[in-house]
Amino acid sequence: MTTKTVGGQETNSNILRLRKLRKLIAEKGLDVLLLSQPENLRYLSGFTGSGWLLISGRNALLATDFLYVEQAKGDSPDFEIVQIKQELHDWLPSLLSDLGWHKLGFEANVISYDAYRKLDAAIKAKGIHLELIAVTGVVEQLRSVKELKELEFITGAVELADIAFEQARGIIRPGITEKEIAWEIEKIVRQKSGEGLPFEIIVASGPDSALPHARPGDKRIRSGEPVLIDMGARVNGYCSDLSRTLFPGKAQPPFQTIYDTVLKAQIAAIEGIESGMAASQADQLARTVIEQAGYGNAFGHGLGHGVGLAVHEFPRLGVTSSDSLSDGMVFTIEPGIYLAGRGGVRIEDMAVLEEGKVRVLSRASKDT
Repeated sequence: MTTKTVGGQETNSNILRLRKLRKLIAEKGLDVLLLSQPENLRYLSGFTGSGWLLISGRNALLATDFLYVEQAKGDSPDFEIVQIKQELHDWLPSLLSDLGWHKLGFEANVISYDAYRKLDAAIKAKGIHLELIAVTGVVEQLRSVKELKELEFITGAVELADIAFEQARGIIRPGITEKEIAWEIEKIVRQKSGEGLPFEIIVASGPDSALPHARPGDKRIRSGEPVLIDMGARVNGYCSDLSRTLFPGKAQPPFQTIYDTVLKAQIAAIEGIESGMAASQADQLARTVIEQAGYGNAFGHGLGHGVGLAVHEFPRLGVTSSDSLSDGMVFTIEPGIYLAGRGGVRIEDMAVLEEGKVRVLSRASKDT
């Protein structure tokens, strides 16, 4: 550590988020929480670089190295900026000793075992009385319920994905390659947003559409085969996620029936999901439709996932999910049926829970 600068007054948004987080920190019996997941840093401080947050009942520190110090000052004027050198175990023990903390929570799903082992050894070598406590999902729980401004950004990202899909579908015809379709979508998104994509675009045709995470290749689109597109956009850091399945020409059997089944399953979920519902129950609304149609074994993923600063975040809508749904949550509703070696269908919209019911955000056409 070499320099410290103290920022100005916290914004109202930061005050509210930090207040909620500090309550959770106290409930877990921690003195301080150490955070490094990029989305959590941005959510709490506005900082988009690489670094660490240390949040206690009284302190809000942002630790970063020379490369990001000036950016941190601009991004996070409400935080105390601490310039650091080397790795976590080189600088954190001394800082902890100075501030008198004794119970430190860390993101168990972010910090590697090697980093934990080195930090623990450094703390013991310095004779510091400090307990390292693994925690998960603390900030992510807060992020799962969106504020109005967050919903505005997400809606912008959804609208951009809708526009890009509608414009790109005009070039989708037999003979064009999967890569050419993906590139057209990416060009539109980048030209209109100026931000990177939240994930690599999926364009999968024919038998490859049965691979939920297939990559676009040089394969040329063939008439009647399914073309599965999974894409998104990013606005002010917030993501969208959209899937559509098209059939250039006329859908070959049995894919029109499969498409109708997937759409029926999605509608059942949209109409049936309510605030307070278990996420596993929401999944079952769509899964029941697909099972009754005889394709239960071909729906191998969950119904959906939360979307925000990350394209996959809380809540998780699936058979084994322990999450509960509440107003303000934004998530995907994306049932699918995949027949190995033949092809697949997925329809994915983004939705928000408001006043107990689902409001669908996506508007891209579902015409095949």
